[in-house]
Amino acid sequence: MNTTVWFPILAGFAWKSSVVLCVAWLLSLVLRNRSAAMRHLVWTAASAAVLALPLFSISLPALRVPSFTKIGPQVAALFMTNASGRPEASSAAAPSTRLVAASRHLETSFDWRRAAMFAWMIGAAVSMAQMLLAFLRLWRLRRSSRPSPQDAFGTKLARELRLAYAVPILETASGTMPMTCGFLRPVILLSSDAEAWQEERRRIVLLHELAHIQRGDVAAHLLARMALIPNWWNPLAWLAWREFRKERERATDDLVLSTGAPASDYAAHLLEIARGMQIVSALASASVAMARRSELEGRLGAILDSRTNRKAVRRATIMTAIAAAVALIAPFAAVRAQDQAPQAIPTDIDATIAAAFAQNNYDMLDKPAEPLEALRQFDSAKKLLDAALTIRQRVYGASSVAYGIGLVKLADLEKKRNQPEQAVPLYSQGIQVMGDRKDAAPALMFLGVTELGKKNYERAFDYFAKVETLDSTHAGTAKMWTALTLDREGKATDADAMYQSAIAMQEPDDAATTMELYSSFLKAQGRDDEATVLLDRVKTVRRVPSPASNAAHISGGVLPPKLISKIEPAYTEEARVAKYQGTAVLSIEVGADGLAHNIRVVRGLGFGLDQNAVAAVSQWRFQAGTKDGAPLAVVATIEVNFKLL
Repeated sequence: MNTTVWFPILAGFAWKSSVVLCVAWLLSLVLRNRSAAMRHLVWTAASAAVLALPLFSISLPALRVPSFTKIGPQVAALFMTNASGRPEASSAAAPSTRLVAASRHLETSFDWRRAAMFAWMIGAAVSMAQMLLAFLRLWRLRRSSRPSPQDAFGTKLARELRLAYAVPILETASGTMPMTCGFLRPVILLSSDAEAWQEERRRIVLLHELAHIQRGDVAAHLLARMALIPNWWNPLAWLAWREFRKERERATDDLVLSTGAPASDYAAHLLEIARGMQIVSALASASVAMARRSELEGRLGAILDSRTNRKAVRRATIMTAIAAAVALIAPFAAVRAQDQAPQAIPTDIDATIAAAFAQNNYDMLDKPAEPLEALRQFDSAKKLLDAALTIRQRVYGASSVAYGIGLVKLADLEKKRNQPEQAVPLYSQGIQVMGDRKDAAPALMFLGVTELGKKNYERAFDYFAKVETLDSTHAGTAKMWTALTLDREGKATDADAMYQSAIAMQEPDDAATTMELYSSFLKAQGRDDEATVLLDRVKTVRRVPSPASNAAHISGGVLPPKLISKIEPAYTEEARVAKYQGTAVLSIEVGADGLAHNIRVVRGLGFGLDQNAVAAVSQWRFQAGTKDGAPLAVVATIEVNFKLL
C-alpha cells in the first residue's frame, strides 16, 4: 500500500468528517429549543454529508489551500538542473547526500503511517462485518417469524397515521424488544408477549413502530450507521451516533403523542417495555428498537414535559435538507492541503497515478515529480507529469489555464534533461493556452533565448519585451537578453545602455551574471578598465566562505583522495546561447565510501552552471583519503570548468 498517496487521503477524510460533526453539534445546540425532529434532521444530514465526503473528494477537482502541515518526510533537495549544451545526453546523476540520507532513514525507521492505515482498515472491516452479520441475523429472524395476530390491528393504526400501505407485523420470541426493520419493505417485529398485553399498550407500541416507518427512520438509521464505520476511531462520531438515536426516539415519541396518546400513559408503557424486554445486541446495528434503558430517563422527561416542542418535520423537508447538506459539503470535500515542501518520492508510481486519477487530483502527481527531477530520475518524473496533464485535460479541458501550466511543467522537465527541441513546442503550446499571465514569463524567456540562438532576432525581441510587460521580477533578466540580442545585431550603443539598465534592475546575484556578460562586451569594445571593475564586483558578490567541516584536511599524515572516474558537467541552453564560460569552485567532503558529500558552492556561475557542477561532482568516484592506512572523510576543493567547444 502506497502510504504517500493513501495516508493524506485518509487523513483528509478524518479531519473533514470531524469538522462536519462539530458543525452538526453546534447546530443541535442552537436548535435545542426546537423539536427533536429538527435536531434529528441535523444529525441525519450530517451523516449523509460524512458519507458524501470521500465520493466528492475523489470525483471533484482539487481546491488548493496552503498548509503548514508536512505529510511525509521533507525532501529538501538540492535543486540541481540537468541540461547540456552538447549533443550527447549525460547519464543520470546520483542523488544528493541529503536525499540519500532521507531515503535510508525512511527505509529503516518505523512507518507509523502504514501502521495507522492498517489499524484503521482493520477497525473499519470489523465494524462493517458486525453490521453485515446483524443484517444476516435479522434476515434469518424475519424469515423464521410468523404473522402476528396483531397484524389487523396494525393495519388499522397505519391508516390513523396516514401510511399509504399496510405494514406486516411478525411475531418473535417472548421477551424480544419491539423493533422495526427493512429498508425497502419495512416490517414490525413484535414479541409473542403482545397477545397478553392490554389493548392500550399494544396500541402504544404499534403506533411507535409505525411512526418510525412513517418518518423513514430505518433508512436514516442505515445512513448514520454507515457513516460511523469509517469513523469508528473517532469519539465525535460515537457521540453523534448517540445523539442521532436519542433525537430519533424523542421525535418518534412526539409523533405518537400528536395522535392523542396521553403522555403519562405513554411514559408508563414505555417504562414497562424497557424493563421487561431485551434488545438483541447482535441486531442493534441493523434494526430500530423501541427503547434503550440508557436513554430512558431523558425520553421520559421529554414526554412528560408539556413545554416540549413536538413539531414534526415533513419527509420532503428531510430529503431537501439532506440534499442541501450534500451539496454544501462538495466544495469543502474538494479542499486539499497544499504542502509547502515537495512531497516524498512515491514508492509505487503506478499506484500513485491510479490514486490521482481516482480523485481527479493532478497535484498528487505534480508534487512527487519535483524530488524525482532533483534526483535526475527524469523518466519517472515525466511519467507522473504526463499523467497529471491527462487529468488536467479531463477535468478542465485542453484550452484551460490549468492544462497550459501542465504543458509548461513538462517543458521545464525537458529543459532540465537537455532536450530543448522537446521543450520548445511544449512551451509554445503552453503559453498559447495560458495567455498573458505572469507565470508564463519563464516560458517566454526560454523561447526568446531559443530564437536568439537561431539568430531570429526580431522574434527574440518580441519574447523578451513581453516578459518585461508581464512580470517585473523577470524584467531585469529580459533586459539582459535584449542587450545580448542588440549586441549580436551589431547595435553596440543600444546594447550598452540596455546592459546598464538591466544591472540597475536586478538583484546582486542575478546582476553578477549580467555584469560578466557586460564585461565581455566592454572588452570587445576596447574598454578593458571598465570590464576589470565589473569583474571585481562580480568576485565580491560570488565569493562565499568555505563551510566549516568536521572532516579531516589534507595535511600531515592525511593523504588526499584520488579521482577514479568523473562525469563532465552539462551546459545549460541559456549558457550555450549566451556563449558563457567560467569555473565553479566547490567544497566537498570525500567520504570513506569514495563519494562526494556535503557539496557546497564556494564560487558559482550564472545560468545554472553551478548547479550542474554539483550534479556532475555528485556522480564522481574517488579513492578515499587515508590516514595511517585507514580511509577517512577528507575536505577537498574542486574546480569545475565550463568551456564551449
